[in-house]
Amino acid sequence: MTCPISRRGSWFLAVLLVLWLLPSKSYAQSAEVVAQIQIKHSGKQRADMRETSSGVVLWLNPITDPPAKVTPGHFRLMQKDKSFSPHLLVVPLGSSVDFPNMDPFYHNVFSQFDGKRFDLGLYEAGSVKTVRFDHEGISYIFCNIHPQMSAVVIALATPYVAGSSDSGKILLPNVSVGTYELHLWAEGVDTQQLNALSRRVQVGLPETSLGIITLTKADTIPPHKNKFGEDYKPDASTEYGPNVP
Repeated sequence: MTCPISRRGSWFLAVLLVLWLLPSKSYAQSAEVVAQIQIKHSGKQRADMRETSSGVVLWLNPITDPPAKVTPGHFRLMQKDKSFSPHLLVVPLGSSVDFPNMDPFYHNVFSQFDGKRFDLGLYEAGSVKTVRFDHEGISYIFCNIHPQMSAVVIALATPYVAGSSDSGKILLPNVSVGTYELHLWAEGVDTQQLNALSRRVQVGLPETSLGIITLTKADTIPPHKNKFGEDYKPDASTEYGPNVP
């Protein structure tokens, strides 16, 4: 003998069936992702020194679902007092970055490594040049005249990105449940080490902890070459004129 289903019970069963048949993306749930960064130094002379763990960038690239759309923006990376400000800039893929020269002398901003490659050429005080970062990745920015100038622009196609605090904590709120590939960047940490830390992670409710991530930094960063692949000249003014101190 079959058990009869009431009219109310039939309606409830139909609703459950409809919900199950609907695409899961229509009912996407979000979780909080946390991680703790720990910085160590490779040099013995600094092994006991305490240092802030800020400046580490962590992002998640979706694997199971298409990445959420990011909206390109307009940013500025200023040249002032022979330095870039800010030193680190994380932007959505496709964003434009202005490079205003706020010094009373020439600069020549370039990037010829990973990420977006460009050479803005020699340009004078008060002028601005703009670069569109349409290539995903990490761009190391330098000046061909002043070797002490450096900056980093990270262009990403995912909205799931965050930087570490002074205490080393990283918090990514509102991450859709799913499978991701974890990536990290930190200045002074070699690419091989960063690539080794990349891995697949499963984000679930209500919170996903990535645990403690330990990074080993070098005590010093090797000097970079100029845009010609050569060592910097001791006196740039001999090549670029008296307005280049």
